[in-house]
Amino acid sequence: MSSETEGEPVRIPITGELDLHTFRPQEISGLLEAYLAECARLGRREVRVVHGKGTGTLRETVHAWLRRSPRVASFRLGDEHSGGWGATLVTLKPLDSR
Repeated sequence: MSSETEGEPVRIPITGELDLHTFRPQEISGLLEAYLAECARLGRREVRVVHGKGTGTLRETVHAWLRRSPRVASFRLGDEHSGGWGATLVTLKPLDSR
């Protein structure tokens, strides 16, 4: 029997980097919303979202969500030092500008 209960929230440290590899596709929207909200609350304006290179499906899902989020000022693919096209760098709007 697992020590974690099904449906129990998973605690993720707020480091400014969110690695999506261990999450199911249906969890992505809620996870992005909660993580970016907490980053903004803590005053963190830059966040790196790691989605991997793969087929690009997860990257497109992340980018579609970021385009719709009122919390996001801008985003771009990583460069050679930050994960290339396997990561997206997100700039959050200041809390008072939403």
